Amino acid sequence: MAPSAEDVLARFQALTADQEITFLKLAEPISAAFTQLQDAHQRASDISTSSLDATTPSSLEADLTHYQELFAKLRFSYVEQVTKEKFIRAIVGDPPLIVSPQENLDLEKENLEAKAMLKTLKSEVANMVLELEDRARDLSRKYEKVTVGTMRLAELPSKLGDLENAVAGLKKAQALGLDANPDLNLPLAKTIGLVESKKRQRIEVDRQLEQLQGQVPRKKKELDRLQAELQPLEIRRQNSTTAAKEARRRKEAALGGVEDDLEERGRWFRAAETGLKQILEIEV
Repeated sequence: MAPSAEDVLARFQALTADQEITFLKLAEPISAAFTQLQDAHQRASDISTSSLDATTPSSLEADLTHYQELFAKLRFSYVEQVTKEKFIRAIVGDPPLIVSPQENLDLEKENLEAKAMLKTLKSEVANMVLELEDRARDLSRKYEKVTVGTMRLAELPSKLGDLENAVAGLKKAQALGLDANPDLNLPLAKTIGLVESKKRQRIEVDRQLEQLQGQVPRKKKELDRLQAELQPLEIRRQNSTTAAKEARRRKEAALGGVEDDLEERGRWFRAAETGLKQILEIEV
């Protein structure tokens, strides 16, 4: 039997309960030592000790820059002090220390070898730092993924309960025959086939719609042309209708409002109909 989401979440929480995944814990020994030295020496920069209480990447970077500058100054002071001490001892010593040119050459040679070795070590350390930074970023991304996955895993039980309730409701509705759509009662294989058929129909409709959309500009131009041709005919039809109405009004007025003879009126209407059909170019 496969473990449930609650079991997996409980096991994961038990594994990570006593483990605080953070790189800032590494700064605690340094922070403690720095706090002890802070009482005797005041820092010359504006970086306060409050940054150690709430360590952030920006504060760590600022501290690193400060210490790099501080150690550079200390190294220069150390070299200067040692050089002065050796020079004074060489002068006041009994007998005085005399260095030959050959000894200077040997020391310069050893110094060059030491510098080359130091440069190699610095290069190795720089590569190691870059590798550690890449690993730290990779671990940070993995930790974020694990955190997001843990949150989603914690939400799964409630979502599974809702889905189970929805499935139970659907099964109950299906058993009672409340669903009037027979397609929703098909088995899985037929449902998949129906979905594929609907997809094919949708693709065909999309293709036809695309073709019709391509014909829209041409049809629009044709419609504009027909409207331009129809406009003079419409004007002529309106003028003819107005003239016919005016003639009828005059005729009725001349007859004193008495209706015309039926045969005469029929001839007049037929003549008007024939004229309008010829004007509008309608086939009889």
